[in-house]
Amino acid sequence: MLRVALTGNVAAGKSTVLALFERWGAAVIDADALAREAVAPGTPALAAILKCFGADLALPDGSLDRAKLRRRVFGDRTQREALNAIVHPDVRRLEVMRLDEAQARGAEIVVSDIPLLFEVANPADWDVVVLVDAPEATRRRRLENSRGYSAAEADEVIRAQLPSELKRAKSHIVIDNDGTPETLEQRARATWDALRVEAARRRAPPAP
Repeated sequence: MLRVALTGNVAAGKSTVLALFERWGAAVIDADALAREAVAPGTPALAAILKCFGADLALPDGSLDRAKLRRRVFGDRTQREALNAIVHPDVRRLEVMRLDEAQARGAEIVVSDIPLLFEVANPADWDVVVLVDAPEATRRRRLENSRGYSAAEADEVIRAQLPSELKRAKSHIVIDNDGTPETLEQRARATWDALRVEAARRRAPPAP
């Protein structure tokens, strides 16, 4: 089984590529869904968050007010790191469980959607790292036009992540999303074909 980490800075087009990979046959693990599971009511991670960041983050049904927490930690790197230290170990544990389940089903390629791969995880835990990237000006324009961010909000979101130049140097494959949707699909397809070749290579028995 080939384990692939798919990442990309905000508004780079990662979600589009993930949907294409899933359509073409990948088993998909959604890091954000795992993060929600890790902080579900009654979990140790939720209790730790409420103790560290405030009991007012609990909604009436006992779940976490994720939007309020995001606003509370967003502009504070120390706070973000403290939050990651609480949540990430449980997310990683859940991901290992999902990987084991995918392997048991006979999945050939498992793609983990991890927006903050380089910020909070160890890329060496995956066989292949695929980065979806787009010029910063393009990503800023997408945030403002498609998501309704102000210029200041877009800049703050972009600055909260590592520069893509650093991520490009540490990725095995880079998909540039600087053209049309059709171009992005063509590049994603070429990457998918390369991943299938690699998966087949790893399945092949060693030469005598």
